[in-house]
Amino acid sequence: MEKTRIAVVGLGTIGQTIHLPILSKFPDAEIVAVCDYDGSKAEFVAKKYEIPRWYDNLDTMLKTEEDIVGVDICTSTFTHAEVAIAALESKKHILVEKPLARTQKEALEIVNTAKKHQRKVMVGMNNRFRPDAMILKSMIQGGELGKIYYTKAGWLKKLSTANPWLTRKEKSGGGVVLDLGIVMFDLAFWMMGFPEAKEVIAANYSHNTKGVEDSSVVFIKMQNGSTLTIESSWSFESNSDFFYCDCFGTDGSGSLNPFRILKRMHGNLVNLTPVSNETPQSLYWKSYDNELKHWVGFLRGLHPIISTGEEAVHRMKVVDAIYQSAKKGKSTPIK
Repeated sequence: MEKTRIAVVGLGTIGQTIHLPILSKFPDAEIVAVCDYDGSKAEFVAKKYEIPRWYDNLDTMLKTEEDIVGVDICTSTFTHAEVAIAALESKKHILVEKPLARTQKEALEIVNTAKKHQRKVMVGMNNRFRPDAMILKSMIQGGELGKIYYTKAGWLKKLSTANPWLTRKEKSGGGVVLDLGIVMFDLAFWMMGFPEAKEVIAANYSHNTKGVEDSSVVFIKMQNGSTLTIESSWSFESNSDFFYCDCFGTDGSGSLNPFRILKRMHGNLVNLTPVSNETPQSLYWKSYDNELKHWVGFLRGLHPIISTGEEAVHRMKVVDAIYQSAKKGKSTPIK
């Protein structure tokens, strides 16, 4: 079986600790090149994973490695548009770590380039690929919980000092909304079946940061009457990092972290939660393993992709509205 040829661009924490260890074990994929502006890092990583070639210049890699099918982009957010567009113009499919871009305008530029060159963009929203999330999604899709009318999701996590660019708006595009909030919005929105958003009310806070928000509370009303709340923070005072996604339907409810599915049957509330011994660490690892397997499967022509560039453009439209609402202090309609 011929292996699918892949390149990885960006050898920071996510690239070295998640993407490369997982991709290097796939029997149907081959990492033929890595690229990072730090040439010594690229050389070290290439030797560690026995990757044939390394580059410190993206254009050189794309011109040299003509038989690459997919480019896995693990660079910082402020480089996503530049790297993605270059890879797409070289006729490569791409996987981009979240968020796709800093603004809807940048996201549109990437997606329009993909359309022009007939290539596909997948955005790394790994929480969709958690085993517990996939089970809950299938229950909702099957109508087991009735109509989902309210979802709440949140992620509270201390700000990492490993990526100082996260608090510099010109590089990150925003603060905790683009780091954590967009992830929970994507997960909740996917669970709800992508209802059309109608309006946003948001409040952002900057208690420990300058220039970007470190906490955010968002309320989104949908065209179909359902609602969604999202909270994200680098600075909420809590003992540990925590994330959750709770979905409430007319016939039951489902939650992640802890995983729970409750359904009303014959007048009684029945616990339908599958027995699982998964730890948070194993769920986290499996989410990326499943995501990267899915991307490689797409590259091999086995199925269409999940978490498309077009979905990311829509997410960025809502994110832009979140920032507008927070800035104006009032509700912002989604056009």
